[in-house]
Formats: sequence, structure tokens, C-alpha cells
Amino acid sequence: MRISRSGKVSITDTTLRDAHQSLIATRMRTEDMLTLARKIDGIGFFSVEAWGGATFDSSIRYLIEDPWERLRMLKEVLKQTPIQMLLRGQNLVGYRHYPDDVVDRFVDLAHKNGVDIFRVFDALNDIRNMTRAMKRVKETGAHLQGTICYTTSPVHSNEKFAAMAEELHSLECDSICIKDMAGLIMPDAAYDLISRIKEKTDLPVDLHCHCTSGIAPMSYQAAIEAGVDILDTAMSPFAMGTSQPPTESVVAALQGTPRDTGIDLRALRDVRDECMKIREKYAGILDPISERVDSDVLLYQLPGGMISNLVSQLKEQDALDKLNAVFEEIPRVRRDLGYPPLVTPTSQIVGTQAVFNVLLGGERYRNVTNEVRDYVRGLYGKPPGDIPDDIRKLIIGDEPVITVRPADLLEPVYEKMKAQAMAEGLIKKEEDVLTYILYPAIAPSFLKGERKPEDIPAKKAAAPEIPVMPHAMEVEVDGEVFSVRIISVGGSSVVQASPAQDKIPRGDMPGGIKAHMQGMVLKILTSRGAQVKKGDLLLVLEAMKMENPIHSPVDGRVTDIFVDTGDTVQSGDVLLVVK
Repeated sequence: MRISRSGKVSITDTTLRDAHQSLIATRMRTEDMLTLARKIDGIGFFSVEAWGGATFDSSIRYLIEDPWERLRMLKEVLKQTPIQMLLRGQNLVGYRHYPDDVVDRFVDLAHKNGVDIFRVFDALNDIRNMTRAMKRVKETGAHLQGTICYTTSPVHSNEKFAAMAEELHSLECDSICIKDMAGLIMPDAAYDLISRIKEKTDLPVDLHCHCTSGIAPMSYQAAIEAGVDILDTAMSPFAMGTSQPPTESVVAALQGTPRDTGIDLRALRDVRDECMKIREKYAGILDPISERVDSDVLLYQLPGGMISNLVSQLKEQDALDKLNAVFEEIPRVRRDLGYPPLVTPTSQIVGTQAVFNVLLGGERYRNVTNEVRDYVRGLYGKPPGDIPDDIRKLIIGDEPVITVRPADLLEPVYEKMKAQAMAEGLIKKEEDVLTYILYPAIAPSFLKGERKPEDIPAKKAAAPEIPVMPHAMEVEVDGEVFSVRIISVGGSSVVQASPAQDKIPRGDMPGGIKAHMQGMVLKILTSRGAQVKKGDLLLVLEAMKMENPIHSPVDGRVTDIFVDTGDTVQSGDVLLVVK
């Protein structure tokens, strides 16, 4: 597929993926997407971004919908409009690298089920992590959009980004995307970078921005003047804030000019009206923090989708009052880790570590997630800048740092995990194998039909300026709610204690090792009576989608374990005792 080289600007509409990921934590259900897609199909968009990113995770974790089935249903509806997905290179739609055999299968099945355009990126702009997926996309015959993650730091420049575009061109990309996930690109920088790319390549250029800083519409105008070919927009009810500029506004601004999009504004009204109904349905999820302009993003650089999810996660930890402290800590962690662009999974890695540093207090990096350790070891790729020696030693000690392509260290797992999943009775179709590989912690309960979809919160009424109960601290594990829920009933509050809470003690006890955050017990690596050394790994909590290892603070013997795998624990719960 090639884009017309005429003067018109093409539009990729993101309402079905990035817009609701940015504003309502990726909670739009398939039924609403299909209704909207029927309205969208005849508009004349270059593409509709409708799959990938966090939509896969949210579908099975919260909505209990099969993302593969969603893709097939969308393809049946979108007969005239190409479906585009966001693919995280070697991470696919997960949070770690997968072996090449998994990457190949995923791309093949994504294309077979309906993806026409693959936007492939790597969070570190390490092209080594993109090549396998890009090669496979070309082999399927789909459109390959190579992506530059735009950011600002002492180690990034437009000259380097343009050189990356030239390399992507040499790898047979069909178009180039500048992915400005945090809304950082200034108008002059947008004009300069697009001009540089156009000088070095003959590829169409797409600009993707978020409005978090309020600057994106001005940068879009500069991009238009520089000759940008495609702009990413969202329908106005799901635009602005941490989302993209409004589709209708961009179309209207170009009407009657040499760069007219050719899209009928009157036809967009029907799409907008449907979006308004959908927005009203999810109004209880929409947080004002995600809607407002926040120029501080120029300092902490978080992408739109991460902000709404971070707000949601801090609510779960009953720590929303720490949001500003976390925002201030994020650029410090980013500097420590060599200035990675903040986009999944690095935004989650940096953001979660910043939360740990703030919520746990005291010494920074006292608790380090497994993902941060792997990042510092080079298992996510080469950081853009150097990691200071003292930080590296603090996080991984004397462990070596790898220099090869991280996926070269991974053995093929597809056939092995397929056999494992089939033995557990989880597989009904080939796509289920990939779901199982990508999300081994939650896929079994999803594939068994044991999980229950979360309720859509009711729209919040205007509240008086008085303290209110915290948001429901609700985490579903295997379809059952284990954590404490606070449910408003007739103006009062009812507290429901989970089964796990009945057996887990709280408070201080000799030798007790407590959870510092709410999370799910992912692994228990010790047993009652075991002798352990200081620093030994005892168990792993999954907190904020990252793995939080719990180590023994002393040499001793494990005398009690109060949790089981799958239990949800709250901050302050005693997990086990080492004396």
C-alpha cells in the first residue's frame, strides 16, 4: 500500500485505540467499537487505529473480551478503511521481549485476522528490537510503518531522529511515523524534523501527537507547512487532554486549502454524535486529570495513556495524593536510566519505579522491580544515554550488562508453551496460544472463562468539598475479587473484606515482612522451615503491571507464610515471617 503523493493531508483516526486508552484507561468495549466503526467506515480516513497497544491487555484483564475476536469483528465492519495496530517491536503487545518464533506467529495471525498497517516501534529507538517484526510484516504483504519515538533530553536531537528515519527507509518501511507520545514536540522542532526526513527519504511521514501540553495543534500546523502526509487525530468527544487533536478541527482547518483532506465535515457529525453517546456511557471512568492541559508534562514526559493509568493505579494504592511527588520523581528516574523515551514499556518501568521510590520512602531504589533490573542489564536494548556507575551498581550490583540484541538470548518457546496450554485444556484456536504466551499470569483464567468483566462505574455526581471514601480498591484474580472493596450504597459505604484478607495479618510482628504496595502474589519461592540468606528472593508481587520482588532482609528461617499464589494483598499486610 502506498499513500497518494498529492498535496492532501491524510488522516489516521485513533478513537478506537489511543484516544480511549489515553482518556478512559482503554476501557471501551467491543460492542461500542463496532457501532462506531460502522459510522467511521465511509468517511475516507487513511486508516483507523483500532488494535494493539494496551487494548489487548485490557480486553482480557478487565473487559473479558477476546482481542482476536474483536479484531475479526472490526474487520467485518471496516470494509473500506484499513485497520492499523500499534506493535511494540519485540515486545509485541506485552511488557517484555518475546522470542522470534512468537513474534513471527503474532504478526502472521494479526494480519490474517484483520491488521492492514503495522506501526512498529521500540521504546528505546533500538532498531535491533524492531527488525524481526518489520521483516515479518513485509513478508505478509501488509503496510509497514517504521516509528521514531520522539522525546527531548541531552542525548536526543532531530539530527539523530532523521538518521534513524534514513535507516528505517533502508529496511523497506512504507512510511515513517514520528510518535510524540507525551506531546513534547514544539512547532519549530516539528517543522525541522519533518523537513529533514523529507530531504533524506521519499517516504510519507505521519505525525502522532498528544495534547497533554496543549501544543499539539500548533505543531500540527507547522507539520502541515513542512509537508507532512498523515496526521493522527481523534473524534472530538475523545480528543484533547492526554489524547490527540480533534479530527473535525483538523479537517475544518484544511478545508479549501491545497492540503484539504477531502473529508466531508457533515459526514463527521454522525461519527461525533455516536462518540458523544459512548463518552456518556464511560463518563464514570473519565478523570479530569486526563482531560486538562498540563504543561508540567514538558518536565515529566509521561505519555497520555500512562497518565490515565497511573492515576487509576495510584487510586488502587489509596495514594492519589502522592501524584505530584511521583511526577517530580519520574524525570529523576529517567535521568538515572539513561533518558529512555517514555512509552510502553519504558513509561511503565520508569513510572512504576518512581511510584516505589515515593511510596516506600527513605532510600531511593530500596525496592527495585524485576523490569528495572532487566532494563539496566540491557535486556530491553541499549539505553539512549549512559547509566551512571553508582546507579547501575545500586540496581544490579556486579552483574554483567549484555551488548547483543536481547532476543538473541531467548530460546524458541511457541511449541513448548502450546503443548503446555493444550495439556491444561486452554486452547480452542491458534490465537489462544499467543494469548497464553503473552499474559501467562491472567490468560489461564481468561481462557477458562473464569474471569468476570468489571462494571462500568456510574457517572460521578458533582461532589461537595468534603473528604470522600477512596476509590474501590478492586483487583480481580481468576475471576474473584480478593481485595477490599468500598462500595457506595445509598450514600453510605459498605466495606467488603476479601477471602485473602481474613487470613493475612497486619501490623508489626517479630520477623514479619510486609507488602509495601497493593498487588497480587505472582510467585512464592520459599517454604515454611526454609533457611534463607539476606537478599534471597522470597516471593514476587505483581504491582502496577510490574514484578516487585520481595527479598529477605536477614539470614534466618522462614517460620510462617500467610499468602498463596493469586492472593491480592494490601500495603501493610504481613506476607511471611523470617526469624
